[in-house]
Amino acid sequence: MSIKRGRNFLLSPGPTNIPDRVLRAMQRPAIELHSDELIGLARSCLDDLKPLFRTQDGETFIYAANGHGAWESALSNSLSPGDRILVFETGIFGEAWAGMGKSLGLVPEFISGDWRHGIDPQALEDRLRADKNHAFKAILMVQTDTATGITSDVAAARQAIDNAAHPALFMVDAVASLAATDLRMDDWQVDVAVGASQKALMSPPGLSFVAASPKAMEHADKATLPRHYWDWRRRLDEEAYMWFCGTAPEHLLFALRVAIDMIQEEGLENIFRRHQRLADAVRAGINVWAEAGALELNALVPSEQSNSVSAIRVDERYSAPAIREICENQLNTSLGGGLGRLSGKAFRIGHMGDINEPMILGALGSVELGLEMCGVPHGKGSVTAAIATLANSASPALAAD
Repeated sequence: MSIKRGRNFLLSPGPTNIPDRVLRAMQRPAIELHSDELIGLARSCLDDLKPLFRTQDGETFIYAANGHGAWESALSNSLSPGDRILVFETGIFGEAWAGMGKSLGLVPEFISGDWRHGIDPQALEDRLRADKNHAFKAILMVQTDTATGITSDVAAARQAIDNAAHPALFMVDAVASLAATDLRMDDWQVDVAVGASQKALMSPPGLSFVAASPKAMEHADKATLPRHYWDWRRRLDEEAYMWFCGTAPEHLLFALRVAIDMIQEEGLENIFRRHQRLADAVRAGINVWAEAGALELNALVPSEQSNSVSAIRVDERYSAPAIREICENQLNTSLGGGLGRLSGKAFRIGHMGDINEPMILGALGSVELGLEMCGVPHGKGSVTAAIATLANSASPALAAD
């Protein structure tokens, strides 16, 4: 039996750390379903999700589901059996979303990728220009793929769609990027965006979110895929009970309300800058480890390296799962494992949500110790490199203090 003291360092890419303030919000009795308090709470959450998606025109929906539920909502409300969808292959989650579409009776086509680069806007534009009859009804992309640590350029994808003058719906998975990386739904004409509670929104797993543009809502009136629980139109009923197709997930809403309050207090632009600083520090540490040749950051293009999660590839001569197990079982540090093509070949460090500099430095130190214990060759001094990066990126006000 391994006895663990102190707090667990949770550096998985989801679920992420839940602030004490959010946890305390759930420590209360349930309230009556039709009470003004619950209706007001639900309405405030629905309304205050809109600024997170950067939309004024879109409708927002909350589901008692994980991100896969939001995927199904996006597809089932806006498409019909036999519709063709175009999907980017930047990691496992684009593939999984397409797989869900296939199970619903849609016909996916991939723009292939190597899992080390983001979307290629020119490849998208070329494929759409070739679609003379506009057979594709939707384009699906993942802004930040949690498996690969790659963030793709949503605005560039939108520009490619516009260049091709293609009318397909533009759908973006923002599960791992919402409130960590900028997503401008209205400015970039995203028709459907999906998110979830357990990532940068600092809340317990169990809620997913959909934001739908007016164009997507028009498609919902014509789409014929089966839906009931997921139905957007049903959830726009005046009766608050219907906003959740039944009983509201009260305690998850209590938590979400406080998490949104914390986001509003910090400000989205400040949150984006914090995630950038901490991610840069993590990457500085990884680059030090990589000097010995056995480890490598999966995302190759600096501008595509995610501010939410970093995937670290491990030379096949060494065991990536062993690194994760040592960190979990002996160092009380929880990391993510490799997924899909990276299964058994990588580990992942999550750095999103309720996280700060000491947590990042502790994580890097723990992983470096784990590498030492596993006998994996690595450059020494990841924490020192991260400290230098953080010191150089400190704000003028902090530096003056």
